[in-house]
Amino acid sequence: MSVAIIIPARYASTRYPGKPLVPLTGATGQAQTLIERSWRAAMEVNGVDRVVVATDDDRIKSEAEGFGAEVVMTSPQCANGTERCAEAHAVMGGGYDIVVNLQGDAPLTPAWFIEDLVKGLKADSDAMVATPVLKTDAEALNGFMQDRREGRVGGTTAVFDRNRHALYFSKEVIPFTPKTYSNNDETPVFHHVGVYAYRPKPLADYSTWTSGPLETLEGLEQLRFLENGHSVLCVEVDARDRQFWELNNPEDVPRLEAMMKAMGVA
Repeated sequence: MSVAIIIPARYASTRYPGKPLVPLTGATGQAQTLIERSWRAAMEVNGVDRVVVATDDDRIKSEAEGFGAEVVMTSPQCANGTERCAEAHAVMGGGYDIVVNLQGDAPLTPAWFIEDLVKGLKADSDAMVATPVLKTDAEALNGFMQDRREGRVGGTTAVFDRNRHALYFSKEVIPFTPKTYSNNDETPVFHHVGVYAYRPKPLADYSTWTSGPLETLEGLEQLRFLENGHSVLCVEVDARDRQFWELNNPEDVPRLEAMMKAMGVA
């Protein structure tokens, strides 16, 4: 089955305008923009036929082409990364059996997350979409809860049924847990990793559906699939002691840079 990775990137982020062009300094002291680090992460994935950056901004296009990426220009009217991926896939001529949306704010996404995600979707014929979930350790969960106490929107959490099909995704910490966890405690919370693998038909249909109340309230694009009756497979991935964080707010830059230095990411 043919696989394409599309990296949607827009300049006009509500929470952090211009973030694809924000430089992140790694362990060697070398700075690369967020979009370059995300593209390099995609290029490390095995079994992928094509990697493109999808944007509506000439500044991002120029930056991406400067480090060697293929760029597909899309409409500024795309409401989210899934709509941008749907349009980009059409512009590319379609034809891919699985389209992966590696969002351009997740440069620490390990290659095996995406490889496991594609395997999971291939194996589950009932699932139209797949997305990774990661069992949170105590440090990450306490960080999520601290973000919420301080009024910041940080990580997204997920709950799912026995078949690993999603019940809900939220920017709140779900399921509810009242305690603070110590470093060695196991937690009941799964962190949703912002990567998606789609079958082409539901991806093409996505833009024809109106945004529902849950998607609108949470600001989570994957809820549109649930609100329209399409199953989303949650594929549990193993961090293998890798730290993971998305760049959502300016405050996340030093956190990401510290993680890269700790892991030796250049």
